[in-house]
Amino acid sequence: MDAGLVIIMFALVMLFAVLGLGVWATAKAVGAAKRGVDRTIMQARRTVEDTALKAKSIGQVGVGGALAQLRLDLRTSMRATREALDEGVRTDPSLKESIGLFQQLSAHGHELDDELRRMEQDPDRARVAAAMPELKERTAKITQAADSLRWAARERARRFADDDLAHLSAQIEVESGALRDWASRRDAADDLAAAAAAWDAGAGGPAAGAQGAPGMPGTPGRSGQTSAGAAPTPALDPSAPAPQYPWQKKSRRPEATT
Repeated sequence: MDAGLVIIMFALVMLFAVLGLGVWATAKAVGAAKRGVDRTIMQARRTVEDTALKAKSIGQVGVGGALAQLRLDLRTSMRATREALDEGVRTDPSLKESIGLFQQLSAHGHELDDELRRMEQDPDRARVAAAMPELKERTAKITQAADSLRWAARERARRFADDDLAHLSAQIEVESGALRDWASRRDAADDLAAAAAAWDAGAGGPAAGAQGAPGMPGTPGRSGQTSAGAAPTPALDPSAPAPQYPWQKKSRRPEATT
């Protein structure tokens, strides 16, 4: 096979790979942008609905205001619980089971919210008023269950934080004790070194100990001379005559006279 053909095939393969990667990256970016737009639209719609419900619960009286208040309580409790669980599962994977339970509870919450919305548009106010006790009971059950999950997740996170803080405090106490013990030992060593230096200074230093204390008889000073007022020792003075002992003396023979 010609080398030029191999190069052309390799270039085509690389070109197709780059094109495929570009298409995949573009599709991924478009999908992320679409999800971001959908999330923004959903948040805006939820904000508008919550604002409308607050206005209805305050401005309307009777069945309409009661239904708006039920929907507002339900949505607020469910949203707060979902946010607490999503935040807690990042540091505590054991909350995944709680999230599964909340998803099942959310299905009941969405069903109740849809029913309350239909009740708001129902013209038969007498029938809606008759169904209000049952709607309030269902709303209370769902909100209590959501609140229980939310507070349990928060208490679990707070307990973990307290345990971690207690462990950290114990480690800090141990380290502080070690630092204080080391500081006291260092002070004692410094005091001992200072006492040794003071003793050396008072004794005249190491050289004085090696040469002897000045002023003692028979001990040479720094200049090699004996102490003042003491006679030189014959054994240490080479100019002195050797001592004569009685057994070494001989009687001198008298000279003969003529």
